[in-house]
Amino acid sequence: MPTQRTRSFPRLRRARAGDLEALVALEQASFAGDRMSARQWRRHVASPRAIAIVAVEGERLLGVALVFTHAAHDIARLYSLATAEDARGRGIGDRLVAAVERAAGAAGRRRLRLEVREDNRAAQRLYERRGFRRIGRRAGYYEDGEDALRYEKVIGDRAVTSMR
Repeated sequence: MPTQRTRSFPRLRRARAGDLEALVALEQASFAGDRMSARQWRRHVASPRAIAIVAVEGERLLGVALVFTHAAHDIARLYSLATAEDARGRGIGDRLVAAVERAAGAAGRRRLRLEVREDNRAAQRLYERRGFRRIGRRAGYYEDGEDALRYEKVIGDRAVTSMR
């Protein structure tokens, strides 16, 4: 009788200083440009105004979502979402976005905004499935000249409350 493969989900947790090398490696592997340096990651992981949530399986970091908050307003900004190439298609990106929605809502934010490359249809579909709506475009936003589409979602009291 064939063995049925079970689908396991990685554990989600806040990023920590010990993740720095893996965060930089994931950044390098995931993005052709507009990459964050080790120094930037170090600052964000330590910042009280940043929420960095990682997906880990064993000791391996499979994904990260980074959100920025600002004390002066109720909008959080999803700055970066990355999943290791060989871990894509497992729902990790969806779980990371749900986790940062909850974390930003718990931090008193009511809306979550983001920019996504116009040519990144997979990410756009993910955000649209999660209830984000397109609110605009930024011409030439990325360092290679690609335009960005802007999205927003109301969170806070309406944030997703379950982790799948």
